[in-house]
Amino acid sequence: MAKLPANVDPALFEKVQRCFCEALELEPYEVQWGSRILADLDAESLDLLDVVFRLEQAFAIQIPRGGLENQAKEVDGEPGEVDGKLTAPGARRLQELMPEVPPDEIFEGLKAVQIPELFRVGTFYNIVVALQEAQSAE
Repeated sequence: MAKLPANVDPALFEKVQRCFCEALELEPYEVQWGSRILADLDAESLDLLDVVFRLEQAFAIQIPRGGLENQAKEVDGEPGEVDGKLTAPGARRLQELMPEVPPDEIFEGLKAVQIPELFRVGTFYNIVVALQEAQSAE
């Protein structure tokens, strides 16, 4: 397995990785932290739904559809998206929400429909962690 960021729990990552492997019929060495879901793993939108379903079952969580995009739509009262493109505040917010994505890939003017192209395996790991933390806080 490629080196994971220091704050990543290897056992939890392996469980996320296994969901991707099962849904996409891949080997673990093919599913790395920084793998882009659509471009590197050749997933399609239906595959993404399968991955989400498997993650929800494996971790007993509910992943909101469009959650990251929705969180970037309004930032401190300013629009995060105008005419289907990220504004500067929207791009900054998305960079905060997706630290696993290189910052230069998230920019003002990025089309909102292109956001799924940014998703990494690490994106889903971070979503799982955030949802688990929210559940334990309840």
